[in-house]
Amino acid sequence: MNPATITLTIAIISEVIATTALKATEGFTKWLPSLVVVAGYGLSFYMLSLTLKYIPVGVVYAIWSGVGIVLITLLGWAVYDQKIDLGAAIGMGLIIVGVAVVNLFSDTAVH
Repeated sequence: MNPATITLTIAIISEVIATTALKATEGFTKWLPSLVVVAGYGLSFYMLSLTLKYIPVGVVYAIWSGVGIVLITLLGWAVYDQKIDLGAAIGMGLIIVGVAVVNLFSDTAVH
């Protein structure tokens, strides 16, 4: 696994953890989930900055945000019992296809 893949994967996972914990902060009144949010976003942006040594910012952001949207939506469904309707499912499917196209057919993506 190359360095860009590792740093981008860590950035995505830490952002997903932080965003999922955001609801549990109850407006940043709960200190433990608030700490998870701040640490998660901090780590995510640091790892994104490292990823930019290898991949252009537009490609990095497309992958980071696309994968993050899908994972956060799935965690919202699993953890918070949030509903996913047909439109959301189709939209996320298109996001997944978009990320796959970038990774498979772009010379600037992670390889």
